[in-house]
Amino acid sequence: MFPEAENAPQVESASMHKILTSAVTAIIAIVGKLGYSGIVIMMFLESSFFPFPSEVVIPPAGYLSSIGRMNIYLVVATGILGSILGALFNYWLAVKFGRPAIIRFGHFFGLNETKFNRVEQSFRRHGNFSTFVGRLIPGVRQYISFPAGLARMPVASFILYTGLGAGIWIVILAIIGYLVGNNQELIKRYSHQSFYYLVPVILIITGIYIWCYQRKKQKP
Repeated sequence: MFPEAENAPQVESASMHKILTSAVTAIIAIVGKLGYSGIVIMMFLESSFFPFPSEVVIPPAGYLSSIGRMNIYLVVATGILGSILGALFNYWLAVKFGRPAIIRFGHFFGLNETKFNRVEQSFRRHGNFSTFVGRLIPGVRQYISFPAGLARMPVASFILYTGLGAGIWIVILAIIGYLVGNNQELIKRYSHQSFYYLVPVILIITGIYIWCYQRKKQKP
Protein backbone atom coordinates (compact mmCIF):
# COMPACT_ATOMS: atom_id res chain seq x y z
CA MET A 1 0.00 0.00 0.00
CA PHE A 2 2.85 2.33 0.89
CA PRO A 3 5.82 1.28 -1.26
CA GLU A 4 7.85 4.27 -0.14
CA ALA A 5 7.53 3.19 3.48
CA GLU A 6 8.37 -0.42 2.64
CA ASN A 7 11.48 0.60 0.74
CA ALA A 8 12.65 3.07 3.37
CA PRO A 9 14.61 0.55 5.50
CA GLN A 10 16.35 -0.81 2.41
CA VAL A 11 17.26 2.69 1.24
CA GLU A 12 18.52 3.58 4.71
CA SER A 13 20.57 0.36 4.91
CA ALA A 14 22.07 1.02 1.48
CA SER A 15 22.92 4.58 2.49
CA MET A 16 24.60 3.42 5.69
CA HIS A 17 26.55 0.82 3.73
CA LYS A 18 27.77 3.49 1.30
CA ILE A 19 28.76 5.76 4.19
CA LEU A 20 30.64 2.93 5.93
CA THR A 21 32.36 1.91 2.72
CA SER A 22 33.38 5.51 2.03
CA ALA A 23 34.65 5.93 5.58
CA VAL A 24 36.71 2.75 5.45
CA THR A 25 38.09 3.67 2.03
CA ALA A 26 39.12 7.05 3.43
CA ILE A 27 40.74 5.38 6.44
CA ILE A 28 42.68 3.02 4.18
CA ALA A 29 43.91 6.06 2.26
CA ILE A 30 44.88 7.86 5.48
CA VAL A 31 46.68 4.85 6.91
CA GLY A 32 48.36 4.24 3.57
CA LYS A 33 49.56 7.84 3.50
CA LEU A 34 50.46 8.38 7.15
CA GLY A 35 51.51 4.80 7.78
CA TYR A 36 51.91 3.62 11.33
CA SER A 37 51.58 7.12 12.79
CA GLY A 38 48.06 7.20 11.30
CA ILE A 39 47.20 4.02 13.21
CA VAL A 40 48.50 5.55 16.44
CA ILE A 41 46.45 8.71 15.93
CA MET A 42 43.21 6.92 15.08
CA MET A 43 43.57 4.35 17.86
CA PHE A 44 44.27 7.21 20.26
CA LEU A 45 40.90 8.66 19.26
CA GLU A 46 39.22 5.24 19.54
CA SER A 47 40.64 4.63 23.00
CA SER A 48 39.66 8.03 24.36
CA PHE A 49 36.05 9.21 24.57
CA PHE A 50 35.72 10.00 20.84
CA PRO A 51 33.17 7.73 19.07
CA PHE A 52 35.64 6.15 16.66
CA PRO A 53 35.43 2.32 16.43
CA SER A 54 38.59 0.24 16.12
CA GLU A 55 36.74 -2.03 13.69
CA VAL A 56 37.24 0.56 10.95
CA VAL A 57 40.91 1.18 11.75
CA ILE A 58 42.75 -2.08 12.39
CA PRO A 59 41.15 -4.38 9.75
CA PRO A 60 42.06 -1.99 6.89
CA ALA A 61 45.63 -1.92 8.22
CA GLY A 62 45.55 -5.70 8.32
CA TYR A 63 44.40 -5.69 4.72
CA LEU A 64 47.31 -3.42 3.75
CA SER A 65 49.60 -5.92 5.48
CA SER A 66 48.19 -8.75 3.38
CA ILE A 67 49.17 -6.96 0.17
CA GLY A 68 52.64 -6.11 1.44
CA ARG A 69 52.17 -2.41 2.12
CA MET A 70 52.47 -2.71 5.90
CA ASN A 71 53.89 -5.10 8.49
CA ILE A 72 51.27 -6.98 10.52
CA TYR A 73 53.41 -6.95 13.67
CA LEU A 74 53.95 -3.20 13.48
CA VAL A 75 50.21 -2.74 12.86
CA VAL A 76 49.48 -4.56 16.12
CA ALA A 77 52.24 -2.72 18.01
CA THR A 78 51.18 0.74 16.87
CA GLY A 79 47.53 -0.12 17.48
CA ILE A 80 48.35 -1.05 21.07
CA LEU A 81 50.45 2.10 21.48
CA GLY A 82 47.61 4.30 20.26
CA SER A 83 45.16 2.54 22.57
CA ILE A 84 47.43 3.04 25.58
CA LEU A 85 47.96 6.73 24.77
CA GLY A 86 44.20 7.32 24.40
CA ALA A 87 43.53 5.47 27.66
CA LEU A 88 46.18 7.54 29.42
CA PHE A 89 44.46 10.69 28.17
CA ASN A 90 41.20 9.59 29.81
CA TYR A 91 43.13 8.57 32.92
CA TRP A 92 44.68 12.05 33.10
CA LEU A 93 41.28 13.71 32.70
CA ALA A 94 39.93 11.68 35.62
CA VAL A 95 42.94 12.52 37.80
CA LYS A 96 42.85 16.21 36.87
CA PHE A 97 39.15 16.97 37.04
CA GLY A 98 37.27 13.92 38.30
CA ARG A 99 37.73 13.56 42.02
CA PRO A 100 37.18 17.20 43.07
CA ALA A 101 34.00 17.34 41.00
CA ILE A 102 32.66 14.09 42.49
CA ILE A 103 33.48 15.15 46.05
CA ARG A 104 31.84 18.52 45.44
CA PHE A 105 28.67 17.38 43.68
CA GLY A 106 28.42 13.71 44.68
CA HIS A 107 26.02 14.37 47.57
CA PHE A 108 23.32 15.21 45.01
CA PHE A 109 23.50 11.57 43.93
CA GLY A 110 23.90 10.05 47.38
CA LEU A 111 27.68 9.72 47.05
CA ASN A 112 29.62 11.30 49.88
CA GLU A 113 33.36 11.28 50.38
CA THR A 114 33.25 8.19 52.63
CA LYS A 115 31.39 6.13 50.02
CA PHE A 116 33.66 7.38 47.29
CA ASN A 117 36.71 6.35 49.28
CA ARG A 118 35.28 2.83 49.52
CA VAL A 119 34.81 2.79 45.74
CA GLU A 120 38.42 3.86 45.32
CA GLN A 121 39.61 1.13 47.65
CA SER A 122 37.58 -1.48 45.76
CA PHE A 123 39.08 -0.44 42.42
CA ARG A 124 42.54 -0.53 43.96
CA ARG A 125 41.93 -4.17 44.90
CA HIS A 126 40.38 -5.21 41.57
CA GLY A 127 41.58 -2.46 39.24
CA ASN A 128 44.04 -4.62 37.33
CA PHE A 129 41.44 -7.21 36.45
CA SER A 130 38.71 -4.63 35.77
CA THR A 131 40.98 -2.70 33.42
CA PHE A 132 42.00 -5.83 31.53
CA VAL A 133 38.47 -7.19 31.08
CA GLY A 134 37.00 -3.74 30.40
CA ARG A 135 39.25 -3.33 27.37
CA LEU A 136 37.61 -6.39 25.81
CA ILE A 137 34.03 -5.09 26.07
CA PRO A 138 32.62 -2.66 23.45
CA GLY A 139 31.13 0.45 25.02
CA VAL A 140 33.22 -0.10 28.15
CA ARG A 141 36.77 -0.12 26.79
CA GLN A 142 36.80 3.66 26.19
CA TYR A 143 35.55 4.53 29.68
CA ILE A 144 37.26 2.04 31.99
CA SER A 145 40.14 4.53 32.22
CA PHE A 146 38.01 7.00 34.17
CA PRO A 147 37.50 4.87 37.33
CA ALA A 148 41.14 3.84 37.08
CA GLY A 149 42.17 7.48 37.15
CA LEU A 150 39.74 8.32 39.93
CA ALA A 151 41.15 5.48 42.04
CA ARG A 152 44.73 6.58 41.27
CA MET A 153 45.54 3.13 39.90
CA PRO A 154 49.35 2.82 39.52
CA VAL A 155 50.23 4.05 36.05
CA ALA A 156 52.56 1.12 35.31
CA SER A 157 49.83 -1.40 36.11
CA PHE A 158 47.29 0.63 34.18
CA ILE A 159 49.50 0.65 31.08
CA LEU A 160 50.25 -3.08 31.38
CA TYR A 161 46.64 -4.27 31.71
CA THR A 162 45.34 -1.76 29.20
CA GLY A 163 47.93 -3.00 26.71
CA LEU A 164 47.06 -6.65 27.37
CA GLY A 165 43.32 -6.15 26.95
CA ALA A 166 43.62 -3.85 23.96
CA GLY A 167 46.24 -6.13 22.40
CA ILE A 168 43.93 -9.15 22.33
CA TRP A 169 41.21 -7.23 20.49
CA ILE A 170 43.67 -5.57 18.10
CA VAL A 171 45.26 -8.92 17.19
CA ILE A 172 41.80 -10.34 16.41
CA LEU A 173 40.88 -7.38 14.20
CA ALA A 174 44.26 -7.39 12.44
CA ILE A 175 43.91 -11.08 11.61
CA ILE A 176 40.38 -10.52 10.31
CA GLY A 177 41.58 -7.73 8.02
CA TYR A 178 44.58 -9.77 6.89
CA LEU A 179 42.48 -12.81 5.96
CA VAL A 180 39.27 -11.17 4.74
CA GLY A 181 40.78 -8.23 2.88
CA ASN A 182 38.73 -5.15 2.02
CA ASN A 183 35.34 -6.87 2.35
CA GLN A 184 33.40 -4.66 4.76
CA GLU A 185 30.46 -7.02 5.17
CA LEU A 186 32.71 -9.89 6.22
CA ILE A 187 34.79 -7.67 8.47
CA LYS A 188 31.65 -6.48 10.27
CA ARG A 189 30.27 -10.00 10.57
CA TYR A 190 33.49 -11.58 11.85
CA SER A 191 34.14 -8.70 14.26
CA HIS A 192 30.74 -9.25 15.86
CA GLN A 193 31.21 -13.01 15.92
CA SER A 194 34.63 -12.63 17.53
CA PHE A 195 33.12 -10.69 20.41
CA TYR A 196 30.44 -13.35 20.93
CA TYR A 197 33.22 -15.94 21.15
CA LEU A 198 35.01 -13.73 23.66
CA VAL A 199 31.99 -13.46 25.97
CA PRO A 200 32.21 -17.02 27.43
CA VAL A 201 35.99 -16.59 27.75
CA ILE A 202 35.46 -13.37 29.71
CA LEU A 203 32.89 -15.08 31.95
CA ILE A 204 35.23 -18.01 32.62
CA ILE A 205 38.14 -15.69 33.40
CA THR A 206 35.90 -13.64 35.71
CA GLY A 207 34.72 -16.78 37.51
CA ILE A 208 38.30 -17.98 37.99
CA TYR A 209 39.34 -14.55 39.28
CA ILE A 210 36.49 -14.43 41.81
CA TRP A 211 37.24 -17.98 42.97
CA CYS A 212 40.94 -17.23 43.41
CA TYR A 213 40.18 -13.98 45.21
CA GLN A 214 37.82 -15.67 47.63
CA ARG A 215 40.34 -18.43 48.29
CA LYS A 216 43.00 -15.83 48.95
CA LYS A 217 40.74 -14.01 51.42
CA GLN A 218 40.06 -17.22 53.35
CA LYS A 219 43.73 -17.94 53.87
CA PRO A 220 45.02 -16.81 57.30
